[in-house]
Amino acid sequence: MNEREVRRAEAEDALGIAKVHVQAWQEAYAHLAPPEALAALNIERRAQRWGDIIREGRTAVWVALYGGEIVGWMSVGHGRDDGPRPTELEGLYVLASHHGTGIGQRLMEAGIGTEPAYLWIAADNPRARAFYERNSFVPDGESGTHEIVGTPVEIVRLVR
Repeated sequence: MNEREVRRAEAEDALGIAKVHVQAWQEAYAHLAPPEALAALNIERRAQRWGDIIREGRTAVWVALYGGEIVGWMSVGHGRDDGPRPTELEGLYVLASHHGTGIGQRLMEAGIGTEPAYLWIAADNPRARAFYERNSFVPDGESGTHEIVGTPVEIVRLVR
């Protein structure tokens, strides 16, 4: 069974989401954060939090599966800040081994389709930036800093 599938997440997916969350951060942010801080990310704590997020239902979460294993996820909510759109794409991560397979696009289509939305992204994340630009997201001039495993990282807001 090597088919790719995208579906709404269930609380039982929390551990798989957490594993992808940790690995994807280690892959995507290796140039932005110290390796020891990324290595110290705790899958079990993240799994507990993901279970809570899914059960609470305030944030919609989708998972991407390949061969029955979670290889990506996306979360969408009503905005964690006073954003320019009613919908915030809170996170979209796919394991590097599945980049270029279309699974990120399928998550995007499932989560927000072509609806107006906004997101925050590390300013120094060219692969993700190109993906969002292909999906009509553009910088709106807002920027700031966000901590990734204790390291301040410059972020920019993209909107469509």
